[in-house]
This record gives sequence, C-alpha cells and structure tokens, in this order.
Amino acid sequence: MEVLIFFLFLAVFVLIVAAVSIRIVGPYEKGVIERLGRYHRTAEPGLTLIVPFIDKMRKVDMREQVVDVPPQEVITRDNVVVTVDAVVFYEATDPIKLIYNVANFFDAATKLAQTNLRNVIGEMELDQALTSRDIINAKLREVLDDATDKWGVRIVRVEIKRIDPPADVTQAMHRQMKAEREKRANILEAEGLRQAQILQAEGMRQSTILEAEGQAEAVRRVADAQRYKLETEAIGQAEAINKVFSAIKDANPDDKLIAIQYLEALKVVADGQASKIYLPYEATGILATLGGIGDLLRDSDSGDGDETSGSASSA
Repeated sequence: MEVLIFFLFLAVFVLIVAAVSIRIVGPYEKGVIERLGRYHRTAEPGLTLIVPFIDKMRKVDMREQVVDVPPQEVITRDNVVVTVDAVVFYEATDPIKLIYNVANFFDAATKLAQTNLRNVIGEMELDQALTSRDIINAKLREVLDDATDKWGVRIVRVEIKRIDPPADVTQAMHRQMKAEREKRANILEAEGLRQAQILQAEGMRQSTILEAEGQAEAVRRVADAQRYKLETEAIGQAEAINKVFSAIKDANPDDKLIAIQYLEALKVVADGQASKIYLPYEATGILATLGGIGDLLRDSDSGDGDETSGSASSA
C-alpha cells in the first residue's frame, strides 16, 4: 500500500514538473528565458522546455500594434490653440531590448508621441498644419523611430486622427472658405460672360466679313456682266456702223440723198409726245436749202413731163 502511494505521489510530481517545464510559444511570439534572474536565451515559436523553478520565460508579441495618443492642446506658430490626437503603429524587432530597456513601453511611447507632436505642430502655422498631415506624420514617425530604436521597436507609421481649431477660428475659416468660393464663382461667371461676348463679337465680325465679301463678289460679277454687255453692244454697234459706212461708201451718195435722209431723221424726232422740239444748229442751214431741194424736185418733175410730152408728140 505504501509503495502504491509512493508511485502515485511520484506520478503527480512528474506531471507537475512536466507542466512547469513545457512552454509553447505562438507563431507570432518570441520567448525570453531567464535563469536565476539573468537572461539565458530567446525561444523561437514552437515547443520549448525550461528548467522548472529555475528558468522563467517572458513572451513578447512580435505583431504590429497600436498606441493611441490621447487628445492634447497644441499651440501653433501663429498662436492658435488646436486639439490634436494621433495613433502610432509599431512592431517589436528585438524582444530583449523591449523587455530590459524600457519598463512600460506603452506609457513611454504615449508620452514621447505627445511631446514630439507638440514640437512638430508648434513649428507650423494653422493653415499649414491643417493641410500638411502627411508632412506631420512623416516627421513624427522619423523622430519616434529614432527614439524607440534602443527599445527594440520599429515605428511603422504615425497617423494624425484630427486637428480641431477653436470654435471661433472654425467659424472664421468657414466664412473665409464661403467668401473664397463665392469669389471663384463670380470670377468664373464673369470669365464665362466675357468669353461668350468675345465669341459673339467674333461671330458677328466673321459674319460681317463674309457678308461684305459676298456683296463684293456680287458687285464684281454684276460689273463684269455689265462690262461684258457694254463691250458686246459696242462691238455690235461698231460692226453695224462699219457695215453702214461701207454700204454708204459703196453706194456713193450725193448731197440730195443726204438731205432727204436728214429730213427723215427730223421727222422721227418730231414724232413724239413732247410739246417742244429742239432742232440741231445745223438744221437752220438745212432749212435754207429746202427751197433749193424743192426746186430740184420740181425741175426733175418738169423734166419728166417734157420727156413725156415729147414722146407723145413723136407718137
């Protein structure tokens, strides 16, 4: 019976020792093993055995983690008090430094981020701080990464969550933004009106030019047609006059024929609707010869009569 109890106690002791000696390190962790209060080794992920009651293991999470920086008031370079908060993303690179070089990393990182956040934003004016978040994030990450390197931590990134100016400054910024938008709208409207007027004037000018060119072309064509008509008529009249002159010249007219043609022309002139007739100056000389022309005609008639009577006598 005593032997059974001894083996039972031995089995329980072995189980307790095994439970204390076996440690399991997760795939995202590393274990720092201390022996009698001093650093002994670093355990990789998986099953690890330690000496019970002599060794002690601390697990360090190697995943990326976040530190929430609480809101704080910061004075900008143009003396505006703004409320700023941020988040810091970090990951452990050396578990030994993270355990032995800093007592409480979260508190240390929070205070360090707050201090450097005041320094970075304090060097900027309000407008620059509101529009330069990427610059603030980059500067703050660089400063924190340099400061936390001895703690075995790498700062992955820093993000500014918000920058809140005072209420009166916010209202003034809203009024300024509204005025700026109204000014841009008025400028765009005036620019559009000016452009429309320019285009309208350009269209009217082009239309006037085209209309004037069309009228000029029409006048030129009418003038060409009129000139062609006059030239054709002049050529026809010249040919007619030449033919008449040639016919008269070939006929060899005497003064009697010319006088008779002149009288016929005067007859045509007198055959009109006018109450007054203007005779050419040369007509006065012609009238003086009308008697002579009549005598010539009578002599011609008497001559014909004598010949007729002579013929009758002969008969």
